[in-house]
Amino acid sequence: MVAQPVVDAGVLSLFLGGLVLAAFWIGGDPRGGIQGFAVLAGVGLIFLLGSRSETLRGLGGPGRDERWLMIDVWATAFAGLVLITVLIGAWLVEIARGEDGSPYALLGAVAGIAYVLAVAYLRFRR
Repeated sequence: MVAQPVVDAGVLSLFLGGLVLAAFWIGGDPRGGIQGFAVLAGVGLIFLLGSRSETLRGLGGPGRDERWLMIDVWATAFAGLVLITVLIGAWLVEIARGEDGSPYALLGAVAGIAYVLAVAYLRFRR
């Protein structure tokens, strides 16, 4: 049995758009919030209208099989590798400029700790 997403990607996009709108509004920039909401609503619309696309269904819609789950695992690992590489590079640039490296050092530490905890958990679970 393959686990299905609890929330459709289109609905999630609208929810995130609402959060972005609220955050910008609270921060005193309602125009930025409306723009952010519009972008995320557009993403949600793409998922809604593109329901026949296998790629869009695989990205966030229902009906994902084992093949799509593995694609998701590999894509997530690649995105994590890219992000960690960028964090390390940004940290090094900050250090070279005489800064303290924050928040890059903190984000890198969180990523490293999350990785170690995940390896430990999965080691004993599988």
